[in-house]
Amino acid sequence: MDNVKFDEATQKELTTFLEREQAQARINSTVHNLTSMCWDKCVTGTPGSRFARGEESCLLNCVDRFMDTSLFIIKTIEAQRPQQS
Repeated sequence: MDNVKFDEATQKELTTFLEREQAQARINSTVHNLTSMCWDKCVTGTPGSRFARGEESCLLNCVDRFMDTSLFIIKTIEAQRPQQS
């Protein structure tokens, strides 16, 4: 394949597109991992038309704690950035 050169605007557009796609892939991976982790932890029986007693609240708490932890980690990393500069 020939070495194709793009102008600066096209390169910037491609970079932005790739960054968005990578961010979407990370979000999808996180949602998949969260779903798997919380499902394995909270759903103890065979799924039916409704969750068993406690499963729904367990799932909600699991998701909430996961989100709290993720936000804490992001805030901590962002707070450390200015110190590294």
